[in-house]
Amino acid sequence: MPIPIADFALQRDAFSSAAMRRVFCDETRLQRYLDFESALARVQARLGMIPAPAAVEIARHARVAILDLDALRARTELVGAPVLPIVEQLAAHCAGDLGNWCHWGATTQDVTDTATVMQMRDALALIEDDLAAIADTLAGLAARWRDTPMAGRTNLQQAVPITFGFKAAGYLAAIERHRLRLGELRPRVLVGQFGGAAGTLAALGTRGLEVQAALMDELGLGAPEIAWHTHRDRVAETGAWLALVTGTLGKIATDIKLMMQTEVGETFEPYAAGRGSSSTMPQKRNPVACTYILACAAMVRQQAAALFDAMVEDHERASGAWQIEWVAVPEIFMLSAGALAHSRAMLAGLEIDPIRMRANLDLSGGLMLAEAVMMALATPLGRQHAHDLVQTLGRRAALESRPFIDLLAADPEVSAHLDRPALARLLDPVNYLGLAGAMVDRVLAGRPPR
Repeated sequence: MPIPIADFALQRDAFSSAAMRRVFCDETRLQRYLDFESALARVQARLGMIPAPAAVEIARHARVAILDLDALRARTELVGAPVLPIVEQLAAHCAGDLGNWCHWGATTQDVTDTATVMQMRDALALIEDDLAAIADTLAGLAARWRDTPMAGRTNLQQAVPITFGFKAAGYLAAIERHRLRLGELRPRVLVGQFGGAAGTLAALGTRGLEVQAALMDELGLGAPEIAWHTHRDRVAETGAWLALVTGTLGKIATDIKLMMQTEVGETFEPYAAGRGSSSTMPQKRNPVACTYILACAAMVRQQAAALFDAMVEDHERASGAWQIEWVAVPEIFMLSAGALAHSRAMLAGLEIDPIRMRANLDLSGGLMLAEAVMMALATPLGRQHAHDLVQTLGRRAALESRPFIDLLAADPEVSAHLDRPALARLLDPVNYLGLAGAMVDRVLAGRPPR
């Protein structure tokens, strides 16, 4: 069930990835349905519940190549879901009446949900690889630029100095939390579905749970403690996690696009001839990866919200809400893959300009270090009086375009406690990086072993 953008040849790789499209393409989805039917037949034959020749015959034909896709499409539109038409075609290919043993005790939603979970399993493996690569890249950036000072910004204004390594380590810590969450959610969400008509497995008598356990073992999935036909928290949790992941990628992209501004110029997406060009302004080097990351992340959040709507379902089998997932789950994964692919490539080739970072630190003529001066005066003058005094002098420096240090040194209250060399030390950004380096080290040391 590919999303429309995945069928749009011009930009489908901008919003997804070929590998993720393969996971959610029609052929893969149909094969997952057939994998379920084949595994169910094999398990039931081993348990003596259906004839062994039937299982062999069902497994032999459980391939997408046997399906008449045009007939399947027409029948699906009539029935409302593809499982019954698939079972009909599979059974018809089996010799004699052996096909009658296909889908024994199962229901459409068992097949559909389990296929979805198998697709999610494959998709999460792709995402795990991307997150690992992004984490390694961020660790390298944090270590390399551990002590490189730059302006920290709050409310889009210069605040106090930080280091670029500190910024990268903040990104890394968030990505590592997402990787930890992935390890925690896998056992909860990669759970198959086999409950029959209303979840009680009544069609299989007393052996339903035995079949269920063997089937999930055959498919490499967890066995449910009870049918979850209308309890969709597993799917919603996965979507929520992807919203968290892409939210972090969106935060990183936002920072980088802002640092690419002409007036800032501290970091840049990797250069390639013509990349980010304007149709009318030859000088432009527009962000490209950042824009796609932000678009993908926004759409993931929207689709994740739809999965929470899909949780509100009626009784033991739902009428309508379940179908939301058929659209939202593939879209969420494919858009997430797009955001991850752009983030991975962008960060791997990110261009850093430490000279520009230093120049930007000096733009305000020392005003960025006002907190350092205030804290040095807080003990002798009292914190609030020191705050107001430094604020007043800083305001004068900005209005009169005078060096901040000159006004500080000329003020009798300041000079009574801080001479000019002391003020110069306080106004040097390198001397006011706090524990940025130590925090970088802590993040790097706390990474899980590879």
